[in-house]
Amino acid sequence: MKTDIYQRVTDRIISDLEQGVRPWLKPWNAEHAAGRITRPLRANGQPYNGINVLMLWASAVERGFAAPIWITYRQAAELGAHVRKGEKGSPVVYASTITRTEANEKTGEEEDRDIPFMKGYTVFNVEQIEGLPVHFHVPAEPRLDPVQRIDHAEAFFAATGADIRHGGNQAYYTVTHDYVQMPPFETFVDAERYYETLGHETIHWTRHPSRLERDFGRKRFGDEGYAMEELVAELGAAFLAADLDLTPEPREDHAAYIGSWLKVLKNDKRAIFTAASHAQRAADYLNGLQASGQREQAA
Repeated sequence: MKTDIYQRVTDRIISDLEQGVRPWLKPWNAEHAAGRITRPLRANGQPYNGINVLMLWASAVERGFAAPIWITYRQAAELGAHVRKGEKGSPVVYASTITRTEANEKTGEEEDRDIPFMKGYTVFNVEQIEGLPVHFHVPAEPRLDPVQRIDHAEAFFAATGADIRHGGNQAYYTVTHDYVQMPPFETFVDAERYYETLGHETIHWTRHPSRLERDFGRKRFGDEGYAMEELVAELGAAFLAADLDLTPEPREDHAAYIGSWLKVLKNDKRAIFTAASHAQRAADYLNGLQASGQREQAA
């Protein structure tokens, strides 16, 4: 029996987690003109979203690709290029629906019903393709690692309008009082670690009933609702780091969550898709606050 796309993706991520590896953190050393640290990109430069980000990051790590651009066999041919013989593609997915005509149980009349399903297709990294225009392979210019506050990241989080407080030695979000608590900036090992932590807590901030109203039945550390919310925050922070061109290191405290994530993923083959979808919504929500937040600061 052919394994379905949900199971294949989930099995791959479970395999990485069982080895102590979070696949969404590994490929951030890529150097390319399209972006040093980026979400995977389509041929037209548009980024992939949600679960496809994780799937293509994992493929990039497994095969050592530095370029972030992925295209289909047909797109390569349209550009006058070709996939090298023997190269293996990487799967991506998209949601679609099929319409079925069924009889209404009550009236007996026929009616159309849309049934959602996940469909997959194959893409190739540009490093697997010969004959592409030169801009697909241009390396990035070297740049220095930032050692102080990063202006565009500061502006991003300020524009969200989140109540961000500093002090103490713990990072957390309290939904009851609706604020993010952060240790002082100066206590972090580097700037990227600070902004990754702030991104994680700000993703939690989006779950408030006045925003995205996200609730997995979170009760206490270790239960599945808690683990799902932490997985959403982990993925959302990774998406934000990619958007903000940051290079964070994995937070040591998040290693404690791997066991509970594995439990969630093994119990539900669609859980990683759900988590990635919520993480994407949260990241999109924060990105959507930028224009209005920056206008208010300028006023």
